[in-house]
Amino acid sequence: MTFRFFIFLLLFSPLVGFAQQAPNSFSLQEAIDFALENNRKAVNAQWDIEAAKAQKWETTATGLPQVSAAVDYQNFLKQQVQVIPAEFFGGTPGEFTEVVFGTKQSMNATATLSQKIFDGSYLVALQSAKVFLDISKNAKTKTDLEVRKGVINAYGNVLLAAESVQILQRNLEVLQKNLDETTKIFENGLEEEESVEQLQITLAGVESNLKNVSRMKTLAHQMLNMTLGLEINRPTVLTDNLERLTQEHISLGLLETQADVENTIDYQIAENDKISKELLLKLEKSKALPTLNAFINGGYSAFSDDFTFFDKDQTWFGSSLFGVSLNVPIFSSGMRSAATQRAKINLEKAEIDLIDKEQSIQFEIASAKSDYQFAIEDYDNKKQNLRLAERIEEKNQTKFFEGISSSFELRQAQTQLYAAQQEFLQAMLDVINAKAELETALNTVQLNNQ
Repeated sequence: MTFRFFIFLLLFSPLVGFAQQAPNSFSLQEAIDFALENNRKAVNAQWDIEAAKAQKWETTATGLPQVSAAVDYQNFLKQQVQVIPAEFFGGTPGEFTEVVFGTKQSMNATATLSQKIFDGSYLVALQSAKVFLDISKNAKTKTDLEVRKGVINAYGNVLLAAESVQILQRNLEVLQKNLDETTKIFENGLEEEESVEQLQITLAGVESNLKNVSRMKTLAHQMLNMTLGLEINRPTVLTDNLERLTQEHISLGLLETQADVENTIDYQIAENDKISKELLLKLEKSKALPTLNAFINGGYSAFSDDFTFFDKDQTWFGSSLFGVSLNVPIFSSGMRSAATQRAKINLEKAEIDLIDKEQSIQFEIASAKSDYQFAIEDYDNKKQNLRLAERIEEKNQTKFFEGISSSFELRQAQTQLYAAQQEFLQAMLDVINAKAELETALNTVQLNNQ
């Protein structure tokens, strides 16, 4: 029994360990930090960096000494026959004698050391491997920025759905109370049936919205879990609230931040593309240069009519060889020239794309600043509108039960209040998301992997 329990622990301890490490509750910053380590796209981007490092060494190693060994065994099932003049052996002139040269079996064991001495394409490959590593690192940074923005959006959507559920539940309680009171007044003959029906219509609409928002809350939690890299149905608790996050994300100083386009990740990625095109041009030019390689070879050979190669008295014959190989490209019928011209064209296109990307980034930053400023202004406006809508609804409710206003006017005030509530919640979320968008565009975020 003890042995089986030990095996059970060995099998399931990794799963238990993960369950212990993954927290059940997250603040927004904790959620961002967790996602940067566990989001599947972020994890794959990190693996891309490791693969690029391995490829860099793989490229470097091609120019270092290479050693290979080979063992060849040959067994003639039927040896080739040669004919030579018989007079060589004292025979009759004009006649030929059949002879077999060599033994039926042979074995050769060789080892070869080779080394590049000069190869222009190898030098370009070394530079390309470094650039490829830089591209992978920039792609990781870009992925992390997008993951961070995705977590903020998903986190905010969960808070928005949760706040909406709470507000709708409170609205439902007030409506149900109003309906009960109005029904009693109607049954006593002091109110028209239309007033009851108006409240029933409003109540049905709120109930429908509550059911829909409750479903959206579940989906928002699932989306957040996916963004964090957790199992989709894992229960999580968010410790921040929407209004506090909104206040923390109002930073007018961010609007004054000067854009340093060259430090943005999108510009760096576009610059990586230009550099890679420059290296491709160098590669095509290097193909017109000579290549020089050297090698040294050593080995042993043995011959026998029977398989006696592992016998102690088997004779082995040693040999060694040193050589240098020089390859000089002379004429390619214009193929190299055309390839070089094509590489030049691609480089010119990359330079144009870099200029275009610079302009695009400047516009993106300006647009993000405008959206962020509008989100802040709209938040203040929606906050004031909500207060007004609450007072209007409260006044109409008092007037209705005092018999001064109609049920239609009350329903209109209630509908206006419910719309103002949702608009205010959305305005808070827009502030949070707009700031995340601007920070991503400016590339001012310090990620925990940098």
